[in-house]
Amino acid sequence: MEKLSRKWRKSGRSSQFDDDDNFSLPTRDDFRPIDSQEQEQLIRSFEKNLAQQSLLWKSVFAGLLLCYAAFLIFSIFQQAYYPWELRYHAYFMYEVDSWGIMSAEWAAVVVCFMVITGLLHNSKHHRRWIWYSCFPGILSAVFWLHHMLRLAKFRWDILWLPFGPLSASSICLYVDHVLNESSEEVRKLREYMYAYKAS
Repeated sequence: MEKLSRKWRKSGRSSQFDDDDNFSLPTRDDFRPIDSQEQEQLIRSFEKNLAQQSLLWKSVFAGLLLCYAAFLIFSIFQQAYYPWELRYHAYFMYEVDSWGIMSAEWAAVVVCFMVITGLLHNSKHHRRWIWYSCFPGILSAVFWLHHMLRLAKFRWDILWLPFGPLSASSICLYVDHVLNESSEEVRKLREYMYAYKAS
């Protein structure tokens, strides 16, 4: 037991000294201005990293939305060929016509494809697609909530029907906003570049 406590004290002391090295005072070289060429390289690396991260996250969310849209299309065809067989459709058997269910799900599919277009479109106005997708999302949410409230018992397990498409639009708007903020920071950094030539 004593050996263990000695080892622990030794490792604690050595890590303390290692930490002190990490927090040493800066030397004169640490404050040397960055050469114009080094600035350009640094900002280009930031821009490249941002472009890769942006493409990755937009692709991830677009892929998730594509899967959700494929699920909704399957659900529509299931309702068309085998009406009321799916449990979440069967709840509305006495409340809504079959075409009403399919129309609401087609609206959700439209929302998904509008958001995907907004995410993957490289124009200046790509965010409009995501904003415009909120309107059919709201209509779909109102439709489902209206009929859910008319059921004899409120079904919490199908809360994704009204809020799925609207949540997709909101989350993707947030993702686009975060990526846009990062892009703005890199753009500001480029504006702060100064002319300096190391001698």
